[in-house]
Amino acid sequence: MAQLQAARDERVEAAIAHWAPRFTSQGVDMNDFRAVTSAVERWDDWLPAWVANGDLHAGLALEAQERGRTLTAGEAWVRAALSYHFAKFVWMVDMARYEDAQARAIAAIREAHRLLDPTAERIEIPLDGFTMAGNLRRPPGIAKPPLVLLLAGLDSTKEEFFGWEQVFLDRGLATFSFDGPGQGETGLHSSIYPDYERAVSPVLDALDGFERIGVAGVSLGGYYAPRAAAYEKRIRAAAGISGPFNFGDCWGSLPQPTRETIAHHTGASSVDEAREKAAELDLADAAPRIDQPLLVITGKLDRLIPWQQSERIAKAAPNATWVLFEEGNHVCNNIPYKYRPLTADWLAEQLR
Repeated sequence: MAQLQAARDERVEAAIAHWAPRFTSQGVDMNDFRAVTSAVERWDDWLPAWVANGDLHAGLALEAQERGRTLTAGEAWVRAALSYHFAKFVWMVDMARYEDAQARAIAAIREAHRLLDPTAERIEIPLDGFTMAGNLRRPPGIAKPPLVLLLAGLDSTKEEFFGWEQVFLDRGLATFSFDGPGQGETGLHSSIYPDYERAVSPVLDALDGFERIGVAGVSLGGYYAPRAAAYEKRIRAAAGISGPFNFGDCWGSLPQPTRETIAHHTGASSVDEAREKAAELDLADAAPRIDQPLLVITGKLDRLIPWQQSERIAKAAPNATWVLFEEGNHVCNNIPYKYRPLTADWLAEQLR
């Protein structure tokens, strides 16, 4: 084991060091995380190792389905979707294999919805010649619930959000998790939009049956949510967790896999150009326009997006509340029992 640790690719080390709490808070079993990552030496092997883990859980799901064990099967499909997603989340080595893992994640979460939440609805929304895809879920027994748009970040996608959605559903809020430009399956045909409100507006047009609407974004989604609220006034309240005020200013703290992912999702031809494109994600003009209630959450131990970035958002927005968890890491994924209920409770209160 010592020899393996010494020989590991720095990208593998970075993925383990930065994102272990995220994997487990989203629903990856800690035993799976340890088993998969302990066997990965080269970054090239990261995706196939996690795809194999996804296949294991997909096999358990199929076996449970054959026995009529619907709940067990649905839970296994959620675990499969997470494994397929995390196989490729910042893995820019072979895009054909990346797309295959993406397709597996989409198929797995579709099966999870079929078995665990049959009312879940996939909605496709056209934008600028490509199509955005999202999953709409509704709380049971509520005819006209408020709606929360759940915005992913640089490398998260709707397939990662089953557990995150449940936090809102349990509080009587409908959720719409979607892949916007440069994200998830939509990102296969588009690049990041610094003016993310251009993606949010057609989403709200498509979901015009909802009257009370909030938005919550994590990581880079913590930039997208305030940005959308600044220019899209159908949003009544917004929450951003560990988002940047200026993404380019965070470049020095970002690990290499994240820099490569930025290059891919911005359509940059080089990492240097990616840094320039990251700097285009800036809230200097937008933040003062946010007159809706805004909740900004971050952790003081965040090694990806320094906590001062979120503080800048809160200081610039006229109606913001800033929460700094001293012990929190990036997105406070090491204390999900604090930031998740806080976000959902606050939005439920604002939308009611």
